[in-house]
Amino acid sequence: MKIEDEIKQTAFSSEYHKLWVNMIFTVNWLRTKELKLFRRHGLSPQQYNVLRILRGQHPKPASLNLIRERMLDRESNASRLVDKLCENGLTTRIECPNNRRSVEIRLTEKGLTVLRVLDADFDTLMQHILHIEPGDAVRLNALLDDLRNSPTGERAAFTDSNEFTGKGN
Repeated sequence: MKIEDEIKQTAFSSEYHKLWVNMIFTVNWLRTKELKLFRRHGLSPQQYNVLRILRGQHPKPASLNLIRERMLDRESNASRLVDKLCENGLTTRIECPNNRRSVEIRLTEKGLTVLRVLDADFDTLMQHILHIEPGDAVRLNALLDDLRNSPTGERAAFTDSNEFTGKGN
């Protein structure tokens, strides 16, 4: 369904405004589906992201800095997320004896098992985008990468509302 029909709006100030609204709506649509999946397993999307990062490191440990660098949601509190995962037995957190400020975080067998179950569920979730042709997926990925890089080289830095609408002063 077109964005105009989804939100019952027939006019936008520009195609860029329509694009912005469409992206926000689509992200929220995908996030809602994702949240339902993760809630069934008692996880948040951010916790799932940490588990996947740790699986990528497995069996080696990861530091909090490594996790922060690789997170999809850079505003999340990685330390708090790891603590919650430890409480649930999905990860371990061990202070380094030589440097108490440094910790080694590892995925447990229980964490690996949860990820295996989620992998199958996530494959089902992916059905929402598999109707897009592979070439179109490559193009959309390239467009989204371009979008995150402004002409000035600053990543996603909007300084005023004029950049949002594309209108000058």
